[in-house]
Amino acid sequence: MEYIPLIFVVLIIGITVGLGIWATKSSHSASDFFVAGRSVSVFWNASAISGEYLSAASFMGIAGMLMKNGYDALWYPVGYATGYLFLLLFIAGPLRRFGAYTIPDFAEGRFDSPLFRRIAVTFVLFIGFFYTMPQMKGAGVTMSSILNWPYWVGIVIVGSVITFNVALGGMKGITLVQAFQYWAKLFGIAVPCFILMAIYGGYHSKVTDTIENPKAAPHLSKETKLTFKGKEAAPANAVSFASVEPTTITFPKGVIIDKISTSRKPDKGEDKVSPAAFSPDLPKTMPAEGLTLPAGTKLTLNPIVVMKAGEAVTKDGKPVRTGAKVEFASALESGAKIEATLAADSAVPNSQANKKWVEPFGTLTSKYNNPLLYTYSLIIALICGTAGLPHILVRFYTNPDGRSAKRTTMLVMVLLGCFYVFTPMWGVLGRSLLPALYANNTTDSVVIRLPLGMSKSMLGYILSGITSAGAFAAFMSTFSGLLVSMSGALAHDIYGRILRPKSTPEQRLTAFKVAAIVFGAVAMGLGLMVESFDINMMVGWAFAIAAASYFPLLLLGSWWRGLTVHGAASGMLTGGFLSLAAIVTSMLLDKKILTWELSPVVRSLLEQPAIWGVPLALTVMYVVSKATAKHIPSDIHIKMLRLHAPEEMGVSKDYIEH
Repeated sequence: MEYIPLIFVVLIIGITVGLGIWATKSSHSASDFFVAGRSVSVFWNASAISGEYLSAASFMGIAGMLMKNGYDALWYPVGYATGYLFLLLFIAGPLRRFGAYTIPDFAEGRFDSPLFRRIAVTFVLFIGFFYTMPQMKGAGVTMSSILNWPYWVGIVIVGSVITFNVALGGMKGITLVQAFQYWAKLFGIAVPCFILMAIYGGYHSKVTDTIENPKAAPHLSKETKLTFKGKEAAPANAVSFASVEPTTITFPKGVIIDKISTSRKPDKGEDKVSPAAFSPDLPKTMPAEGLTLPAGTKLTLNPIVVMKAGEAVTKDGKPVRTGAKVEFASALESGAKIEATLAADSAVPNSQANKKWVEPFGTLTSKYNNPLLYTYSLIIALICGTAGLPHILVRFYTNPDGRSAKRTTMLVMVLLGCFYVFTPMWGVLGRSLLPALYANNTTDSVVIRLPLGMSKSMLGYILSGITSAGAFAAFMSTFSGLLVSMSGALAHDIYGRILRPKSTPEQRLTAFKVAAIVFGAVAMGLGLMVESFDINMMVGWAFAIAAASYFPLLLLGSWWRGLTVHGAASGMLTGGFLSLAAIVTSMLLDKKILTWELSPVVRSLLEQPAIWGVPLALTVMYVVSKATAKHIPSDIHIKMLRLHAPEEMGVSKDYIEH
């Protein structure tokens, strides 16, 4: 029975390849490959955009992040969907009326600057590669969950299949595939959810139980074996223990601990805490080479009261408590896994009390003690980033006209809303029914593993097969769009417009296919490097880069006549590259490659840079444009008319017509 999920995965892959081959029969010209002949209807394009947009972050990441961090994570689905309102109001119509193949086409055509095309292409690739990494991780996690295969197997399968499909048929070949995959994902996340709630109790009852027991935390009803990760997997090697009650844990084969600190980030001036405060079996100071616990060591880690100048820190009149945070180095035996046994009725590591889980400003946004700053920055990244994703924006060029592009956007909002209703339900069910995922840092796999918890029954395997197929549809549809976007940027913008502007359509199609294969291989390599990061967190970073680069360009470029090429390029480079640098720095700090001691505010601004990156880009664009006003294109009035005039006036003209 354990191979039932694999059958569903093979089935969805087979349908994907079959539809791609069938649709490819009508894909011949450059227009077919890049923009599907500009002939996709509203319904099919809305389904395809929704299928492309609902990535691993939506299908697996939101449920896993909500299970892990609580209702703080609801900002992700809200932000993902709300971004389309910005698209509907400000960008979808003008972008389609401009009639290009790619967003760099818009960048060059709006400002008559081939140089600006090169800058725009750079960000297509940056955003694309950041977005491919979580898709690859999702594929690896899914195959590991259903069959215990190595992480890299799922990456190779998804990467190879989608690279083949994109190289074969381009945009026209994947439009029907992505449309089908949206409905497959909606079925895959909705039907198993209804069945699980019918068996184990509904969403409302689970949430009510959580609210009515604010001091409780998830428990394991029986002794449970766990596997932790070592220092090489940082930050996933860190395990936070409960702040509400003791946790008893045994290491049957021994372990080396790298660091012991508080799970709560200390505020300035708070007293330092020694490991012995959590357990009398721990030393007062950590050895420089790490703490070695022999095989069979049993620890009971107790929560402690946070102290400042010898007095208890209070909040709402109650003492603030924190649990221990243990960062593992390796197993005592070289090359072995870090194994542990959690005692029955112990609070589960990496979980939090119910009160913290259901209230705003939980463990996600409060991780650096600046929850409001973190929250607003996340909201800006998600909403503005949605309106700046090149692989999503390019799909509006496939509509026949601007009016249909706006209708498509409206329908997308409806389709996304239907899907996102179910993601919080999975997180709530996972917290109640499968708390062991907390301890193993594998909450991203809750939609795959939760059905398998049904006593290994046939129904459980079938439901897991359905969710696994939906997850694969998510990876494949989004990766398809990303690959088309990046391959189109290389074949059309770099090869066809910069390196060989006199190349024939056939030569550009060949370049497109070669680019798809190369970028597919690079994406698979990047996927192997990000196993320790949350899926949703990585997608949020891609959104932050898009928000600080493409969103300001498209917003001001579509609506402000005074924007010059110097202003647009300066703002895009400043906001985009500084946001990229901040995110990479944050990743290196998490991986312990960089060991800088930074203040909580700085760490918040590095991990979520949109709150300063977007205003910075807009400000630079405005200031530099005012200083270079003499470089406003002479035909700007005609261009603005093309962007905004209804098609019936006969003013609109496709920038790329062949």
